[in-house]
Amino acid sequence: MSFHTPPPKKLQAPNLPTYAASDLTDGGDLAQIVLDGQIYTLRITRAKKLILTK
Repeated sequence: MSFHTPPPKKLQAPNLPTYAASDLTDGGDLAQIVLDGQIYTLRITRAKKLILTK
């Protein structure tokens, strides 16, 4: 006999702003995001993954 712990229930996130990555990149694959004077680059890869770099 084996006992399995049920997976934890996902907590519902509060209503958060939601953006399409293609809107942020204006249809391309790169966008710049500024936070506290620092510039970050958001990239959409060919595999449709997101990478955020400083």
